[in-house]
Amino acid sequence: MKLQFENRDGPVVVTGGAGFIGTNLCITLLEAGHEVIIYDNLSRAGSEKNMQYLKNCYGRRVRVVVADIRDSSSLLSALEGASMVFHFAAQVAVTTSLHAPLEDFAVNLSGTINLLEIIRRLPKKPLLFYTSTNKVYGQLCDITLKKSGVRYVPRDPLYTGGVSESRNLDFHTPYGCSKGGADQYVLDCCRSFGLEAVVFRMSCIYGQHQFGNEDQGWVAHFAIQAMKKAPVTIYGSGYQVRDILFVDDLMRAFSLAAENIRSISGCAFNIGGGIDNTVSLLELTQMLGEINNSEPEIRFEKERCGDQKYYVSDTSRFFNATGWSPLVSPREGLGRLLRWLELRRAGKKYTVV
Repeated sequence: MKLQFENRDGPVVVTGGAGFIGTNLCITLLEAGHEVIIYDNLSRAGSEKNMQYLKNCYGRRVRVVVADIRDSSSLLSALEGASMVFHFAAQVAVTTSLHAPLEDFAVNLSGTINLLEIIRRLPKKPLLFYTSTNKVYGQLCDITLKKSGVRYVPRDPLYTGGVSESRNLDFHTPYGCSKGGADQYVLDCCRSFGLEAVVFRMSCIYGQHQFGNEDQGWVAHFAIQAMKKAPVTIYGSGYQVRDILFVDDLMRAFSLAAENIRSISGCAFNIGGGIDNTVSLLELTQMLGEINNSEPEIRFEKERCGDQKYYVSDTSRFFNATGWSPLVSPREGLGRLLRWLELRRAGKKYTVV
């Protein structure tokens, strides 16, 4: 997606730059003429494919550092002279955090503190944009729900517009704790050390360059399964509701955040599709069936620890600060995702639009 990021002196560093969101941001920045440094340890499935895609498309305009976010020496070298840092490097799955909480802590929290310590000691401090998660609000068990069609809806009208940033933090699962802790460290570094930074508490992001699985990236996983005519596993009833956001709309949010950094630094924003882009898991499978003319087979399993039955972002705070709102509907976004998957399967290049 072609956007114009504010011109600043120095390269943009994208940690986790070969991941799904990182790849889309790197493309956006490169298309806007920025110098980009990708910092990634390539541990995520699909990251090497994304890296190769970026190299093939942009060649020497992309500088790649293959290293871990906990490697202080490599990170310092990459950050020196940077104008902006987008911090996406993370352990991203709740299920993995339950199996390996120490590794989750080391990557998500210690890795972020390592990054913050390096930034605050640099003579020229870059802007920092950190992607947190809606999991910082916990399971939202106090939001009582009822069934409507094939989805849950809140009984209390207070929550029909979504969850706002005024909601108390309530970290659940090791993943929620590590991401939430990092979220708070970033905000405190703005207060304590004068860093310019913004935190995005993100809902379900989906789109091209995403290699989804059952643990993370469920929209892409459902789409991939549907294309393969393979069954989709749903954990729980399938009535769970999420506000899904197409990745191009997230890129617009990043661009506007950079443009408005002076007025929004030190703030956390809930970023998702909002109330107009909600789907239940069952509704999404139905939508895939309508687009593909073949609805995927569904297999149901036990509900997983930490899963939210209902989460919708109230994005009004970010709208009031920047004028941003999502433009891509779930049906249009799913169509674009499926087209990218088809082109990838056919070995053809996806064209930036």
